[in-house]
Amino acid sequence: MTAAVATARRPAVRRDRGPAWLRRSRSGTVVALTVLVVLAIAYLYPFAISLATSLKSDAEAATDPLSLIPATPSTAAYTELLRNSDFPLWVRNSVIVTLAVTTGRVLFDSMAGYALARLRFPGRSLVFAALVAIMAVPGVVLLIPRFLVINTFGIYNSFAALILPLLADAAGIFIMRSFFMSVPLGVEEAARIDGAGPFRVFWSVVLPVARPALITIVVLSFQGSWNELSHFIVASDRPELQTLTKGVAQLTAGALSQGTQYPLKLAAAVIMSIPVAVLFIVFQRRITSTHDGAIKG
Repeated sequence: MTAAVATARRPAVRRDRGPAWLRRSRSGTVVALTVLVVLAIAYLYPFAISLATSLKSDAEAATDPLSLIPATPSTAAYTELLRNSDFPLWVRNSVIVTLAVTTGRVLFDSMAGYALARLRFPGRSLVFAALVAIMAVPGVVLLIPRFLVINTFGIYNSFAALILPLLADAAGIFIMRSFFMSVPLGVEEAARIDGAGPFRVFWSVVLPVARPALITIVVLSFQGSWNELSHFIVASDRPELQTLTKGVAQLTAGALSQGTQYPLKLAAAVIMSIPVAVLFIVFQRRITSTHDGAIKG
């Protein structure tokens, strides 16, 4: 009895769960992870529906469009897309335009960014202010002037019309200028002492250091030109110059035949999204901050 009373009167041992700030930090981490998981599901769910629907029949896609597991998986939509449409032609045109635009943007954006960051010339601040102003202008506002310029130069309905107006962009120049501003001047001074000119310094010394920014430009340029639509609409109306975006838009409007044809349309969308997804997966770890890139170089 005495032992029982003593045990009952013994104060309960309080388990220390750590300081209050640590408990709040753990709770915040759980909340943040929960929000990220919800956002990831919301972002990936439409793509999962597209992939699943592309493997369904037309009837199943119409009756059960939100199912993620096809009752009878089939690649009939992909077969019809590749054999009975101009999809291979659209892919070829998109590859040509995208590779040319990406190469041009990497070259011209880096050169323009270096000029604005390092070269002293009259009106440099005005040029940079104009560049920032261009970034604030919606792209749709420039469609009609762009068409007029393309038509005036006589390159309408050609690959030149699809490629040349996209070879440089204000955002890419801004990114490259910001990176070059973070590169220490000492990296370039040694080359200048050895007699290297501005272009040699840019090409042989500064550009290799700019690998993180260049990879960013490659990813953004590839994605932007691969998914471009409005410019291609005003640059050409020839069927043999159609790109994937225009072709898929026509499929969505029912270009091949009547009916919903959800599997066919979503099969085209799935194939179209693969190159950009692969590019992001390959280069996601190479896109670092400009300061880290400058130090590592």
